Amino acid sequence: MNGRKHHRSGPEAGALFESSQTDFHEPGRRPAPRSRAPQAGLPERIITASSRENPADKVLREQLKAEHDIMPSDMRAVAQTVFNYFRWRGWLDLASPLNLQIRKARELAANFIASPESFSDASLVERAVPDWVRVEMDVTPAWARAIQAEPRLWLRAKPEQGARLVEKLGAAKLEKTLLPDAVHYKGEEDLFRRDEFHAGEFEIQDLASQAVGWLCAPQPGETWWDANAGEGGKTLHLSALMQNKGLIWASDRMAWRLKNLKRRAARAQVFNFRAAPWDGAAKLPTKTKFDGVLVDAPCSGVGTWQRNPHARWTATPQDVQELAAIQKRLLAHAAPAVKPGGKLIYSVCTLTRAETSAVVDDFNARFAAEFEPLELPGLPASQSLFAPAPTLTIWPQDLGGNGMFIAGWRRKPGGIENRGGDSLSPASGFQS
Repeated sequence: MNGRKHHRSGPEAGALFESSQTDFHEPGRRPAPRSRAPQAGLPERIITASSRENPADKVLREQLKAEHDIMPSDMRAVAQTVFNYFRWRGWLDLASPLNLQIRKARELAANFIASPESFSDASLVERAVPDWVRVEMDVTPAWARAIQAEPRLWLRAKPEQGARLVEKLGAAKLEKTLLPDAVHYKGEEDLFRRDEFHAGEFEIQDLASQAVGWLCAPQPGETWWDANAGEGGKTLHLSALMQNKGLIWASDRMAWRLKNLKRRAARAQVFNFRAAPWDGAAKLPTKTKFDGVLVDAPCSGVGTWQRNPHARWTATPQDVQELAAIQKRLLAHAAPAVKPGGKLIYSVCTLTRAETSAVVDDFNARFAAEFEPLELPGLPASQSLFAPAPTLTIWPQDLGGNGMFIAGWRRKPGGIENRGGDSLSPASGFQS
């Protein structure tokens, strides 16, 4: 399995670039770019350089960063061209010259915005994703239409501060009917340069990712472990929900992610956390028993394919099977850290059966004596969609964000055996 692991804001890259949020300068530096024509051939170079080992959003970020005097509007145009190409790749003649493919993709994207009904359900289901995906999950017309649309940019305001943030930002809407602190930003300003961002008044976090924190339902004063914290998006949200009280352990196998987590936490004024490396093995980073453990596991990232369309064409069914095995071991290794009566929450930004319901079935079969399914509290959005249940699947068409799967268990009184097996192999290639 070859590729990369994205931290939580990694899948946001599509929305960030397509919404002009390009953070290529050190915080506080605000250079004024010189006006000039867009770099000729830049989209072609980015597309050509993109591969499984060098994903398009990474190549895009590096190439745009190298263009020191490119205008923000030109950045948006280049980014949109690149993402449109991979979003509509299934409709293109890949044997034709690349510039013609790019032109065709641009036309398809414009037509879909203007007249989505002109695209048949059958063509969307057949062409939006590779054939193997239809074996691994249900590819519905509603999902296919959702991932062909350009992604929305979601912010998470500090608790009870959403309305105030909207007033400051403008071009934004507080979506309290979806999640209490969710803000849909519709403007083109570079949010990374806003004083409110540097003051920690908001985070750029997808709506489905925000839902995970709400479903964890941590309480002030509790002790939690974010076992696969990455760069800390969900750690920061847990802290906000806990009112910066109690303690959160945040782990990742990569030291640089934890370093970035600490930087983000300082900006967000989050102090109730402790960072500790964990490689996913049976040996845990602490002997602490937790009120709650969140296993936001590495996954194939199918749920992010609206904002990360290049990944549709680089992921494989073999990846799905290898990641499912890792997910099962992660849950087994993390489970002993839950105290009796505590919660174990599993989340993945994917929708394949092997990584969602099959992982839950496996855990239930192995740990029925120690854990029982936990009824998740549901979400403020439509109760018909998100009524309380032990598992929850959020599709992109449900809320307008990523796809996400969440499951929960409560630990029964008594002991637990470690059934995890060997240490995990590095999960360097995929979303978590």
